[in-house]
Amino acid sequence: MITLIIVIAVGVGIAALIAGAWLMVDSEAGGPSLAENRLDTLAKLRKDVDDPSQASALYAGGFDEGKDRLDALLKSLPGMGLYLEQADLNLNAGKFFGLVGGLFAAGIGICFVTPIPILLGPILGAMLASIPFLYVMFMRNRRMSKFGNQMPEALELLSRSLRAGHSLAAGFGLIASEMRDPIRKEFARCFEEQNLGIALEEALDDMTERVPNMDLKFFAMAIILQRETGGDLAEILDKISHLVRERLQIQGQVAALTGEGRMSGIVLLAMPPTLFLTMLYLNYDYAMMLFTDPMGRKMMAGALVMQLLGAVVIRKIITIRV
Repeated sequence: MITLIIVIAVGVGIAALIAGAWLMVDSEAGGPSLAENRLDTLAKLRKDVDDPSQASALYAGGFDEGKDRLDALLKSLPGMGLYLEQADLNLNAGKFFGLVGGLFAAGIGICFVTPIPILLGPILGAMLASIPFLYVMFMRNRRMSKFGNQMPEALELLSRSLRAGHSLAAGFGLIASEMRDPIRKEFARCFEEQNLGIALEEALDDMTERVPNMDLKFFAMAIILQRETGGDLAEILDKISHLVRERLQIQGQVAALTGEGRMSGIVLLAMPPTLFLTMLYLNYDYAMMLFTDPMGRKMMAGALVMQLLGAVVIRKIITIRV
């Protein structure tokens, strides 16, 4: 009974640490109100006004007040709703935390039905619970990278639209109709927000908050300054597009030069867990001395600390910001 209480207490502590680390990722992200959530949904779903099924789903969802309040409460957690939105996953905050809690409980439950020691339950549960976080971060980073690669083409398209005599809002609509996701979705949302009466500056500010891309911030700043001081916006966009292309080219060269370092880091970080699992399979009792013997536990703790320090150092070495 005491062992079970200890396992549960340690599990809750690890879960709290995971949640705290996640919340610290973006502590400046504020929580939207219920009305703002509905407006965001309207702006996102109105991108295809010819599809009546989407409109029906939108207005039908407005009557589910209990679900909306719960989702708004969970999305108010700093960084949580923003990260899910940036990853563009069909998953709200409530379902996400339900999945995390289920995986954590499954990790503890596995220890009750397998020879794995019960004291390792919280660790196994934390490992399983971290999978959704890692997946969201992977999808977010991939989407942000794809958005950055689409920026030069979008800027050139907008520049040609301005030279053809179209307005800036019409240029946003052209990007939304001619290009692919994720940049299509973001500019479509910005275009719809303007149609809903939101000022251009506020719509651009919202888009730069949703997409933390340096080139997009340059683009938004250039538009705001041009509206205040005047000038040829098409020429400004051409210069920004050229600058972005040059930077992306340098980033590609840096990625090629640091490829060996990244592979070395993956191999070095994967070797200790692989060897431990191999030893656990070949000689279970011998490997479990790392957890049952006091000196073994100290060695395991030291190994984990050194692994984390090694991962941080390798990442610092191979990360070159352009």
